[in-house]
Amino acid sequence: MSSSSTRERAVFGRATPGASRAQTTPLVALIALFAVCTGISLYATTLGAVTPGETTNALAEPTLERVYDEVSEGGVVSPVGLPRDGPATPDGYLVAVAVTAPKGTWTNGRRPPESGSGNGVAPATNVDTAERPVSVATADGNVVWGTLRVWMWR
Repeated sequence: MSSSSTRERAVFGRATPGASRAQTTPLVALIALFAVCTGISLYATTLGAVTPGETTNALAEPTLERVYDEVSEGGVVSPVGLPRDGPATPDGYLVAVAVTAPKGTWTNGRRPPESGSGNGVAPATNVDTAERPVSVATADGNVVWGTLRVWMWR
């Protein structure tokens, strides 16, 4: 039989089984569309709130890696001769470097500024920081765990 005979049977009330398959009412379709759109909106809103925006230490992390490469040999940091300026530090920024271990703390001679509140007494300073655990060579030849920390500001 041709497809026109199926349409004719549906018109006269004698629909064949399965002739009305895959049909739904407009209200059910609108409710399903609303549910899908609501789910996508909630997902996008949650994703936007969870993902971090601009990081505050955009320069501190790469500088920390460059300082580590400069002061370490074979994966062990020598706290002698921490860089003040040079190829490890970006132009226009001041850098304070510190190595902290159970047997002491070594710095490059600079101290990071206190983050002021901008209330007129102390100027507001944005200080970027980064740190990582390192192996530190001590004067007596031992290697101990420590922390390499970098502060950066203008």
